[in-house]
Amino acid sequence: MTYNYRTKGVCSSMISFDINDGIVSNIRFMGGCNGNLKGISSLAEGMKAEDIIKKIKGTKCGFKNTSCPDQFASALEAALAEENK
Repeated sequence: MTYNYRTKGVCSSMISFDINDGIVSNIRFMGGCNGNLKGISSLAEGMKAEDIIKKIKGTKCGFKNTSCPDQFASALEAALAEENK
């Protein structure tokens, strides 16, 4: 299933990704630091959503209370919660 998540408090405006059987693929960040977000997407491709969340949740960007990786973790948590309804 494809999910689209509108981010809050970061440079990227949206994150789109698929989750099938708990595995994340087709990760796309709209906006933000292009190279860094391509790297995150590439590293997370094919991983279990829970494993990604454990690794990146709580990451901060400078003085912000969140970051693009932290927002991705939030997006994954929301998607998993929706799947478990």
